[in-house]
Amino acid sequence: MSTKAPQNNSDQEIDIFDLSKTIRNFFDRISASIFKSIQFFVRNWIIVLILVVLGFGLGWFLDSNKKTFQNQVIVTPNFGSVDYLYSKIDLIESKIVSGDTVFLKKVVGISNPKALKKIEIKPIADVYKFIEDKEQNFELIKLMAEVGEVKKVLEDNITSKNYTFHTISFVSNKETDDKEIVAPLMQYLNSSEYFNALQKIGYKNLEQQIAKNDTIIAQIDDVLNGFSSTVKNGPKNDKLVYYNENTQLNDLIKTKQTLIVDQGRNRLKLVNYDKAIKEINTTLNINIVKLTNGNFKILLPAVFILLFIFIHLFKKFYNSQLLKSQIK
Repeated sequence: MSTKAPQNNSDQEIDIFDLSKTIRNFFDRISASIFKSIQFFVRNWIIVLILVVLGFGLGWFLDSNKKTFQNQVIVTPNFGSVDYLYSKIDLIESKIVSGDTVFLKKVVGISNPKALKKIEIKPIADVYKFIEDKEQNFELIKLMAEVGEVKKVLEDNITSKNYTFHTISFVSNKETDDKEIVAPLMQYLNSSEYFNALQKIGYKNLEQQIAKNDTIIAQIDDVLNGFSSTVKNGPKNDKLVYYNENTQLNDLIKTKQTLIVDQGRNRLKLVNYDKAIKEINTTLNINIVKLTNGNFKILLPAVFILLFIFIHLFKKFYNSQLLKSQIK
């Protein structure tokens, strides 16, 4: 046992020596690689400088000219015009894709059609407003939910198109204002003779309904005031009997309450009924944040230098392989 111990110690010393030698060789190779890299850039500093300046200049140009802005217009389609609205937006998108600037300028009325890069429309999912005071819509949701997931039902094309509000989103490559794109777009969407005729009739009908309901409410008030006067001047026993037996009075009060609620809704509807496609709110020039936004002046010089290094390494590899093939 005593004779093996010195041999083990010697083996351990050899292993440690080999390990330290390997580590030293590794760092020597790293140092050599760093030196070669520095030497490469020193030897080619003119080319590297030209690539940096060229990349920075081109990047600065792209950063200043390739900005994109998101714009949103919330609308409500009235008088059953939702399918018409969606078809018109799809038509405009197809014209943008095909580059038909004549249509966008002459028909839609956009003064700078090249600024418009994309347009789409999506419903604003508001199931509570969808079923608000509309029992048929609530029953429809229940029925459709029985055969599928509720989320899919609410996002279904048939359901979503019947939501009250929809968002028209368009992307522009420059800052815009309401007069440049939104105003001509809304004018184009409201240029249908059919839906304009429906709008006029619907608006007039709603005004007449409001006036008629006001008349009915006034008549109910007259009846209630007359009853109040009768009860006030009549004997106490008659008042007790009248309260207990006259159910028509309760019906009148309930009718008045229902009419008052309807009048509130009708007056709100009247605000939106002045157009077939009513613009609710507009948000313009939301800067779309991307990885490349404002970074081209940094990215392009780095890309150019990497390409130059790759070409240099490829040529070096090719020449070495060519030399080997000639020796063979």
